[in-house]
Amino acid sequence: MSTSSPEAVKKLLENMQTDLRSLSMECKKKFPPVKEAAESGIVKIKTIAARNSDILATLKENSSEVVQPFLMGCGTKEPKITQLCLAAIQRLMSHEVVSEAAAGNIINMLWQLMENGLEELKLLQTVLVLLTTNTVVHDQVLSKAIVLCFRLHFTKDNITNNTAAATVRQVVTVVFERMVAEDERFKDIVDQPPPVQGNTNRRSVSTLRPSAKDAYMLFQDLCQLVNADAPYWLVGMTEMTRTFGLELLESVLNDFPGVFLQHQEFSFLLKERVCPLVIKLFSPNIKFRQGNSSAASPAPVEKPYFPICMRLLRVVSVLIKHFYSLLVTECEIFLSLLVKFLDGEKPQWLRAVAVESVHRLCVQPHLLRSFCLSYDMKQHSTKVFRDIVNALGSFIQSLFIVLNTGNPAATNASTGGSGAQGAAQGGPGAGGQGGSLTTQAAFEYRGTWIPLMTVSVQGSAKATYLEMLDKVEPPSIPEGYAMSVAFSALLDLVRGITSMIERELAKEEEEAAVRREANPDQNTQPEPGAHLVWEEMVSTCWCGLLAALSLLLDASTDETATESILKAELTVAALCGRLGLVTPRDAFITAICKASLPPHYALTVLSSNTANLNNKAYSIQGQSVQIISSSSESHQQVVAVGQPLSVQPQGTVVLTAKNIQCMRTLLNLAHCHGAVLGTSWQLVLATLQHLVWILGLKPGVGGALKPGRAVEGPSTVLTTAVMTDLPVIANILSRLFESSQYLDDVSLHHLINALCSLSLEAVEMAYGTNKEPSLFAVAKLLETGLVNMDRIEILWRPLTGHLLEKVCQHPNARMREWGAEAVTSLIKAGLAYKHNPPLAQNQRLQLLLLNPLKELSNVLHADIRQKQLESVLQILQSQGDSLGPGWPLVLGVIGAIRNDQGESLIRTAFQCLQLVVTDFLPTMPCACLQIVVDVAGSFGLQNQELNISLTSIGLLWNISDYFFQRGEAITQELEREEAVLQKHAQEKGEPLNRPFHPAPPFDCLWLCLYAKLGQLCVDPRPAVRKSAGQTMFSTIAAHGTLLQQSTWHIVVWKVLFHLLDCVRKSSTTADKEKIESGGGNILIHHSRDTAEKQWAETWVLTLAGVARIFNTRRYLLQQLGDFFKAWEVLLDHIQSAALSKNSEVSLAALKSFQEILQIATPVKDSAMPTDALAAMGVSPVLIDPLSAPGPGRPLLRSDSMLERLTSYNGAELQAPPPGEESALEDAALWWSAWNTWYRTGTDSTRPPSGGTGTDRPSFVPSQPFLTALVQIFPALYQHIKTGFSMEDLRKLGVILHGAVSIPISSDASPFILPSYTEAVLTSLQEAVLTALDVLQKAICVGPENLQVMYPAVFEQLLLFVEFSCKPPQYGKLETKHVANAKYNQAEWVALNYVPFAERSLEVVVDLYHKTACHKAVINEKVLQNIIKTLRMPLGLKYGCPSESTWKLAVSSLLKVLSTGLPVARQHASSGKFDTMWPELANAFEDFLFTKSTPPDNVSIQEFQKNEAIDVEVVQLISTEILPFAIFIPKDFVGQIMAMLNKGSIHSQSSSFTEAEVDVRMREEFSKVCFETLLQFSFSNKVSTPQEGYISRMALSVLLKRSQDVLRRYVDDERLSGRCPLPRQQVTEIIFVLKAISTLMDSLKKTQPENVDGTTWAQVIALYPTLVECITCSSSEVSSALKEAMGPFKDFMQPPVSRVQNGES
Repeated sequence: MSTSSPEAVKKLLENMQTDLRSLSMECKKKFPPVKEAAESGIVKIKTIAARNSDILATLKENSSEVVQPFLMGCGTKEPKITQLCLAAIQRLMSHEVVSEAAAGNIINMLWQLMENGLEELKLLQTVLVLLTTNTVVHDQVLSKAIVLCFRLHFTKDNITNNTAAATVRQVVTVVFERMVAEDERFKDIVDQPPPVQGNTNRRSVSTLRPSAKDAYMLFQDLCQLVNADAPYWLVGMTEMTRTFGLELLESVLNDFPGVFLQHQEFSFLLKERVCPLVIKLFSPNIKFRQGNSSAASPAPVEKPYFPICMRLLRVVSVLIKHFYSLLVTECEIFLSLLVKFLDGEKPQWLRAVAVESVHRLCVQPHLLRSFCLSYDMKQHSTKVFRDIVNALGSFIQSLFIVLNTGNPAATNASTGGSGAQGAAQGGPGAGGQGGSLTTQAAFEYRGTWIPLMTVSVQGSAKATYLEMLDKVEPPSIPEGYAMSVAFSALLDLVRGITSMIERELAKEEEEAAVRREANPDQNTQPEPGAHLVWEEMVSTCWCGLLAALSLLLDASTDETATESILKAELTVAALCGRLGLVTPRDAFITAICKASLPPHYALTVLSSNTANLNNKAYSIQGQSVQIISSSSESHQQVVAVGQPLSVQPQGTVVLTAKNIQCMRTLLNLAHCHGAVLGTSWQLVLATLQHLVWILGLKPGVGGALKPGRAVEGPSTVLTTAVMTDLPVIANILSRLFESSQYLDDVSLHHLINALCSLSLEAVEMAYGTNKEPSLFAVAKLLETGLVNMDRIEILWRPLTGHLLEKVCQHPNARMREWGAEAVTSLIKAGLAYKHNPPLAQNQRLQLLLLNPLKELSNVLHADIRQKQLESVLQILQSQGDSLGPGWPLVLGVIGAIRNDQGESLIRTAFQCLQLVVTDFLPTMPCACLQIVVDVAGSFGLQNQELNISLTSIGLLWNISDYFFQRGEAITQELEREEAVLQKHAQEKGEPLNRPFHPAPPFDCLWLCLYAKLGQLCVDPRPAVRKSAGQTMFSTIAAHGTLLQQSTWHIVVWKVLFHLLDCVRKSSTTADKEKIESGGGNILIHHSRDTAEKQWAETWVLTLAGVARIFNTRRYLLQQLGDFFKAWEVLLDHIQSAALSKNSEVSLAALKSFQEILQIATPVKDSAMPTDALAAMGVSPVLIDPLSAPGPGRPLLRSDSMLERLTSYNGAELQAPPPGEESALEDAALWWSAWNTWYRTGTDSTRPPSGGTGTDRPSFVPSQPFLTALVQIFPALYQHIKTGFSMEDLRKLGVILHGAVSIPISSDASPFILPSYTEAVLTSLQEAVLTALDVLQKAICVGPENLQVMYPAVFEQLLLFVEFSCKPPQYGKLETKHVANAKYNQAEWVALNYVPFAERSLEVVVDLYHKTACHKAVINEKVLQNIIKTLRMPLGLKYGCPSESTWKLAVSSLLKVLSTGLPVARQHASSGKFDTMWPELANAFEDFLFTKSTPPDNVSIQEFQKNEAIDVEVVQLISTEILPFAIFIPKDFVGQIMAMLNKGSIHSQSSSFTEAEVDVRMREEFSKVCFETLLQFSFSNKVSTPQEGYISRMALSVLLKRSQDVLRRYVDDERLSGRCPLPRQQVTEIIFVLKAISTLMDSLKKTQPENVDGTTWAQVIALYPTLVECITCSSSEVSSALKEAMGPFKDFMQPPVSRVQNGES
């Protein structure tokens, strides 16, 4: 009966009236208002029933009034009344007669009840009925209802809480169901408004319809609550738990994915709220590490909390499953987190939950594929798919490792576990008898035992711990659970991916077949997109898979598990093969192969392959994953014991049932997937061969395998289990080889390659043993060759190649012979076979078949070479004339001589060559002449027989004569052939490939000859080098005229310079060991007794030879166009030779340098006029020195000749007129020479770096060398002076400085230095000063722009001046002073630099005298620099190494100042000399008050002389400086005054004897100082304020000075008692008193205006001090005192004018 049927309505009315009556009865006494309301309600209902036909609608309209009594009843809070009212209200709701307003009232009433804690279950029921029966409740009312349920979820009563939780879940579902229904209704009616793009305001829900809006607000608030924020819409919430919130979020996301995918507002919430929330909540799990003590981290890390973490992972699973397309970036973060949770440092339960989540992903291959597309294939994205697989792998690995340490339960977890271990450890016997014992499936690796449990059906991921929603504490995880889940996940992953890709591949092939049928002409390629994804998926995951699977395979103790793992490896290997991914294919096959062999079985193919793989260092989450090698204690049933196939007998090896299981998988692979095996055939066949050997199968007739005889070894034992398998295995193997003829060419190649490597292995084994070698592979190779003779060309190279390289070269003579026979018989069979077309017309095939004969030359064994040469002799005799194109091969065989073959073979071959040169040169094609040259050359180079070498150089001379006589004929034939070759090359579009190509063919022959001789010129044997060098330079001289001009270019570059390069290289690396004797009893001269010295001779000869060719063929070479470049290279060679550590070479190089410099400008004689070059047709082109560098080209010059000439001539440089061209070219040559000189100088004078003073440096250039080097400069400078720049001057300076600094070894010093005492310059020092002199003179007469170089010249000279006090350092080398050196010891001696420095100083003074007024000299502060440099000797004074130095320094200073000061005064205003003054003041100070004491042995006369010098300086000050104070800075004058002041005080010193005291006190000097002070104290005629200031300053200083002396005198007098004071002090005081009286006189005469107040004050201040002196005992002092005190009477009162004047 429906709620709207008349009967139902009637019943409703009756029930309501009954309810109201009951209410009225209940409230009669206590609550009269309620009673009245109930009664009026009855009336109202009756009225409605009577008047209206549609009673329900009317009831709904009036529902607010109808409900009112019941609401009031609830308000009484009486339980009985409340229950009655709630029941009545529910009845109304279920008939849907409640309006929106009424519903709001009801909710408010329920809220009050809830707040009072009444009828909680009833309330929940009421809310649920209200919300599920109709949709009138919306917006705020709805939110209030929901909040009410939430509030009830957090009461004290458990039942209420649970009921409320269920209600909340239902209510949330209802809200979203309403929205879905609403969408359904509006689906067809109206187009939804376009989604607002970039909807960033989370409250903007204006675009949503009502139900959607509610759902939006609800979902948004759930996010707020989980985030522990205040809700926007659910107002009134008091309490909430995260776990509950997360469950609600998950259920919404899981049940209503459509809502989020269709509505942009919702997807925005998902992106902006849910994902950040999840990431935030994950943070404790990310940071947490198990076992970290909180003390280590600054803030204690929040611990992960199981309930939240598990729910978060559920939410993440849902997000990834449903909304992956929306949340690509966020999913990347989630997946990375998931991977992190598998870390070993995370708690066990967290890892278990994470691994379950990963399993959920692994069963969805299409999802994995999207990961790969979205992340792994994007450039800068995390490789998520790879990380998932790797994480699984390292998770499994960590279980095996961690369990040992971390989990004590693992050691003996269950009785099942220990039982299984016991059975397995019982060894083979136990395994055999214990077949009935049912062991639990498990993994075991290195003592760690992990049981395997069934966790889920294949292909589905049923989780256990992700479903534990009721647990608060993390559950304990049973051992093996995590491993089992991870294992299932791996297998599901492999199965899913492979089957998905296989399906798609099959589909693609079908489509391709259909397309081919439709239009067979078109060769359509499938679009690569899909392939890329598949390849990427496999490439990213295979490393992790392989590591994990290998480990599991190794650890597996259960046949079924092993089978699953092997199947997984097999499918991946096959898939990689189909996709053409070689490395992973090989890696998986290697893993299967390893598993088939006994543990630790040494099989090279596999280990090298593994090594290659390991080189790629797979790392899984930072741990590097090794391909796991088998663990030896794997507990398996043993089924066979046999001998390993190895070099040394190693005892026996054991095969287990698992090995056989793997072997069958391997055979299965080779049969089913042979087509895609490719290079992996090698792995497969090698492994099978070893297994066959261990199982004792031996090849019988025709190569079929049979179980072998027991004779072989004591040790092959097979169990019956494996005996039944053997025939099957043998049969499969046989079929494998027979079918080779049906393979396509590529696969056949792979098979042959694999067989070759097997044979190789057998060959290796046969080394060093007399055991029977395995000839199986060799026999198979021969057989395969014979079977496939029709396509012999395909096989010929690998077959013969292998036989030649490996078998024919075997030390075992039997095998070697057999190999040689095999090769020859193959050649015979090949030649005998009826080829189509026949051999005569198929030159290529003929050469191919002959080739192995030539290859035999590479065999080292004499017996085989002897056989080969005999056969060559036969061929020459029988077919010598018809060899034609075979000649190169035959000559190749003759020339294939090697030094280790012994003399007899070389002699035999040389006889063949002599035969060819005497008889066959005219008959062979001219193209082969070059080969003859090469062969003859190679006999020259062999070192077994010196005579043959020298004879073959003779043969080369003969061959060159043959070329000379038959020149024309040879030229014609070669040119004909060249034309043919050229045509072929053009057709192919390739350049012609022959040595020295652009040169004409005949010239090329010559070039080959020269090149050969060039090689012989660098032979290790000096005799051969000398002979070849002479022959080469002679042939170039004799037959050089035949060469065309362009060929000369090649001779210069490829022959001569190449030779120089080689000689240079060999010389620099030659051995320095002494050679005792030259073989036999030949004595060797000491100048040639090391290899290095012998090479030095070669270098000298070669360099001289090349320089001579440059001399004699000068005009020819100059026409080559790149003469300049050649010139530079030659200079480079001269430079390297000059820098050689061998003094013979370096001096010779400088000689060559001088030699070619003499020819640098051609002599203009009548025979060769200036424009002869133009007459010879050389186009007037400027040679650009920066064109492509030739061999051995020096570093490019930064300043090319063009730039230089342009910059110096100022004008833009056009191509020069014909007359100037050679001059211009010459300029370039000179500059090039200068650069070479500069580089040589720089390198040879650069001090050694590093090392302490004790290390002997490798090489220090000798003085003759340095002198020669510096002497080259003046001559060179004459040619380059027009362009010589400051930069060049700086470079020159560096070299000169370096050269002078170089010490000499003590054993050479007597030859260079006459004796220490003589002050003589060495020739090197002379040369250096000469060079600077040349430069200075050039500057002097040169144009204005050169004058700027003066300062630089000064700077250089001043550096040399410093040597007088501070000898230069050569690197960190410790040098002895010449006087202390012992001649017989290997020490370094510094030269005596004093004469050199003093000579330099004289030059400086002289030069300054000439140039003081030059603008550059003034601007560059030369005067200041001179003073600065002189400060050092002046300051050292007596401390100078030589006394002459400081005296010269003073006289120089005085001379320089007398010239310089007037200039300085003249330019005072410009400020250019400002910095000079302080420097000068310091110089005076340092000199006059030196810190060094004079030596004790200085005589008094000497001392007086020195004092006279000091006096001279003070006089200079008083004549040249103070009078001109107006032009001089005040500070400077102040310093001078202070200095005079200091000087005028007697300096006391206690070290003198009484007699000397008066002299040593520099009395004269003090006096002069004082007089000077006095002289400038004041001046009667003050003409300028400046002069006034100097006199004021002098006066002030003087007065202060007097005050000091008087004070000191008074004090000393008091202390000395009766003893008279020293004479000089008395003299001083008298002098002072006289000065005071003189001063007073002057002051009296002066106008009062000219004396300022402070002076008066100072004068008057003297008076008390004078008074104190009255008590003195000396009569002389007394009389002087009278004179001084007399004048004071005039000043007893200050004059009036001072006050008026008032100036200070």
